[in-house]
This record gives sequence, C-alpha cells and structure tokens, in this order.
Amino acid sequence: MAENRFFEYKGYPLVRSNDTIYFGNMSDEYVCRLSIISKTKIGNIEIADKVIISKMATADNLPPDKIIIKTSEKTSLYEALDIAYAWLTRKAS
Repeated sequence: MAENRFFEYKGYPLVRSNDTIYFGNMSDEYVCRLSIISKTKIGNIEIADKVIISKMATADNLPPDKIIIKTSEKTSLYEALDIAYAWLTRKAS
C-alpha cells in the first residue's frame, strides 16, 4: 500500500493550495498558514515578495476568533518559513 507523503521543510509537512501553504502536522497543537499576498516576476519565475504568516490552533472546539494565535508579515517565502518553524518549535505560544 502506498504511503501518502507530503513535501517537508525541517521535518514538518507543507501542503499548498494556490497561494496558501499550510506548514506543520494537523495532529499537533498548532500549524502555520502562509498566505502569499503578492509576487514579483523574475524572468519566467514568480517569487513571493509579501507573505503573511498565521500561527493557528488545530483544536476544533475553539471559537473562530481564538484560532489565530499570532501573525507576522515577511518579504520572502524563506523568511516566512523560518518564522513559522520557530513558532512551531518554541514551547510557548
């Protein structure tokens, strides 16, 4: 039986849908959502130049206004992933 595998960054899965990337394990207490807000075209490649990171609780019993724990904005996808990784690996929210 084939095992479902996701792309990973530093051991955490990445799941993309258009310009939204979810980073982390849904079975953990938190995941991060990276929303690509704008891109710059360099040659034939589009590079994200504005990304909003949201640390989100995965508990399904929380009211909508309590799901997003914190947010930040970065100017590259790499910077956004780096912040998201730090948020997921820190003990405090």
